[in-house]
Amino acid sequence: MNVLVESSASPESVWELYAQPRRWKEWAPHIRAPKGLGDPEVEPGRSGRIHLAGIAPVWAEVTSLRPGRSWTWRVGVTELTHTVEPDEDGGSVIGLAMRAPAPLEVAIRMSYAPMTKLLLKNLARKAEK
Repeated sequence: MNVLVESSASPESVWELYAQPRRWKEWAPHIRAPKGLGDPEVEPGRSGRIHLAGIAPVWAEVTSLRPGRSWTWRVGVTELTHTVEPDEDGGSVIGLAMRAPAPLEVAIRMSYAPMTKLLLKNLARKAEK
């Protein structure tokens, strides 16, 4: 599953919100208390936990980073890649790709994809301010 959202914000403005765990609550209020994933930005090889609203803590590990452009982490059995690419107008394209074992990926596509689009739009709005 891959979700893309356009933003008039610069890639740098988006990246600050997207790659700094302590700032995730500003655009993704369902993610609470990320710990151990890097500070100020996510760091490859770092692992820790996050609390998702209404769910027990979930283990997560940052697996790769392209500074200013993308980072990937594994949350449970799901791999998520977050991307920020410049567009030709000085704004950015914000992306989130999710991969999971086949039965789970279908469930994610049907349930989490619409929410992901809303979250990325919220990220875009926050970065534009």
